[in-house]
Amino acid sequence: MNSKKIKEFVTNVILSTKTTREKQQVICDYLRNEISYYDWVGFYFKNGDKEELKLAEFSGEPTEHTTIPFGKGICGQVAISNQNFVVQDVNEQSNYISCGWKVKSEIVIPIMVRNKNIGQIDIDSHTSKPFSEADEELLMFICNKIATLY
Repeated sequence: MNSKKIKEFVTNVILSTKTTREKQQVICDYLRNEISYYDWVGFYFKNGDKEELKLAEFSGEPTEHTTIPFGKGICGQVAISNQNFVVQDVNEQSNYISCGWKVKSEIVIPIMVRNKNIGQIDIDSHTSKPFSEADEELLMFICNKIATLY
């Protein structure tokens, strides 16, 4: 993974004239294509005043999990904790929502705007234990860039 190249790409996308949704879609597609073990990349955002997340842009197989209640699954837990959540083996999590039998690991990073969690980036991998501190740092960078759009 070439973090510098990816950060430059993301920065350029954020500064482009595309709409917010287009920017998020370009980032999802790019990450999925650029990082071999990112098999599903998506953004979830708080659904208005409801205590739930709603799926926005994503790249990968369609998911039935388009709405996730706060507290449920990894994404729902991040919506409450406001903390990064790295799951190297989904079988070790009792509060995990399966998005398919191929998913072996997941990383979720919150998007914070003025100290409020407005959403998150969610990465699923078909590889067990693929995520490193470099992934977490890169995704935090991306979430900080996304936050500037809101």
